[in-house]
Amino acid sequence: MADTASPLNKISEFRLTRRVQFYETDAAGIVHFSNYLRYLEEAECALWRAAGLRLEPNAEHAWPRVAVSCEYRSPLTFEDEFEVRIQIAALTDKSIRYAGVMTRGDVLVATLTMTAVCVAKSTGRAVPLPAAVRERVEVSPDVAA
Repeated sequence: MADTASPLNKISEFRLTRRVQFYETDAAGIVHFSNYLRYLEEAECALWRAAGLRLEPNAEHAWPRVAVSCEYRSPLTFEDEFEVRIQIAALTDKSIRYAGVMTRGDVLVATLTMTAVCVAKSTGRAVPLPAAVRERVEVSPDVAA
């Protein structure tokens, strides 16, 4: 996908394909449960890049997570190739809620949700989403989770 998006072509979802790495697994070769949220965040960053945006550590805004959930359906194991589909499920004045679906081929691996609030680093308080974000993202018409 392109690094920039015009206001007429807003981003509402992104699909990330990756492979399970050895360090992400336990002694039985199964992915540790905490990595599922990391995979969702990796897809979130890719969605932002596709929209021409960046989640930058040194920016004036932070995006703390205020709610996360994951429903595990099938384990991932070392070297499994899987897809994370992240969608923007809701936009409020100050937050973004994401819905994620992880699959391995035709197998449902997990469904996830995550809500992030836009916070001004200078005050630590929630603030309205920046105009650049509102101009480049939209709620997906086909939210899967």
